[in-house]
Amino acid sequence: MNETNTAADEASSPLGGLTIDFSADGGSKAPAGGSFGFSPIAIESDAVAAPGGPSSQSARGGRTHTKLLVIGSGPAGLTAAIYGARANLEPVVLAGSAPGGQLMITSDVENYPGFPDGIQGPDLMALFRAQAERFGTHIEDVDVDRVDLSGRPFHAWARGVEYTAEAVIVATGASALWLGIESETRLRGRGVSACATCDGFFFRDKEIAVVGGGDTAFEEALFLTRFATKVHMLHRRESFRASKIMQDRAVAHPKIDIHPNIVVEEVLGEHHVEALQLRNTASGEVDRMDVQGLFIAIGYKPNTQIFGGWLDIDPMGYLVVRDETGSKIDGVFIAGDVHDHRYRQAVTAAGDGSKAAIDAERWLESQGVTEASTATAW
Repeated sequence: MNETNTAADEASSPLGGLTIDFSADGGSKAPAGGSFGFSPIAIESDAVAAPGGPSSQSARGGRTHTKLLVIGSGPAGLTAAIYGARANLEPVVLAGSAPGGQLMITSDVENYPGFPDGIQGPDLMALFRAQAERFGTHIEDVDVDRVDLSGRPFHAWARGVEYTAEAVIVATGASALWLGIESETRLRGRGVSACATCDGFFFRDKEIAVVGGGDTAFEEALFLTRFATKVHMLHRRESFRASKIMQDRAVAHPKIDIHPNIVVEEVLGEHHVEALQLRNTASGEVDRMDVQGLFIAIGYKPNTQIFGGWLDIDPMGYLVVRDETGSKIDGVFIAGDVHDHRYRQAVTAAGDGSKAAIDAERWLESQGVTEASTATAW
């Protein structure tokens, strides 16, 4: 992104003429085509603050009380912040020590609207964050240790600081479960993925493997047959947890080979996935499988630990939503993958965030915290 723009460039810029300085000294340009990351981000603009929210300068005073507290900084949390800021709710976002959600470990994102040439996941989240801050959102990259949702104002503690809010949006997301081997982490985004819907397109005419034994693994394997020449299903046990109908479909599919009693010991490749080192759990035999991609489908873990005892959690560990975005507690709203175990897409999470912010604003209006006129900010 250029440090200086013409007036025409500013008018057409999706950030409305703002420039983003992702460097520490404020004088370096962001690397062309590279991943911007998050720290630090400075918003520079000579323009008057955008209508519908306070200036970003006034929001940088370390506020600890707010009308709207957003916990989480993926697409759901930052979209909620954008909508909340434009409604004069002056949101505070507790983003986590690893902000940005699952897109921070996603390379090419080609299915998010508005980017016909695709965009790197970290770069997309940097734009989300810059837009939220433009309208006055205050963001702290800290993990929430505990909450008290017993009454208004609601309380959250993060790194020794107490935050209070008149309304809360929970958007803490869900984290994919991984195998836990070093090579898997090193090649994540370079052939290792946890989302077939997101990344399957990149494996057209390639041979790939899917690890897992439940319905999700079988669904992903069947989906990947649209692109791959061969899909190997690897499972550490003899039997599968998936429903019989899903197993029957996979067995009948000419592109799927099923390998029970197999674990992945190593992902091989210097810069991208080239092969897997496998071990047979029954015989102990070690073998090599040449593949160009590895999809991990062993489940997701919703980030709900701090809400136990406060909010309803379903048997799969996800928060229970009432009436679109509400929870069992008036004034506490839920958005994104922390409750969504069906879609888990950036665009659906962002939509959830907008709905939660609108519902929060209307609820605050009903409580007399905000004026009805702020609804025009949408």
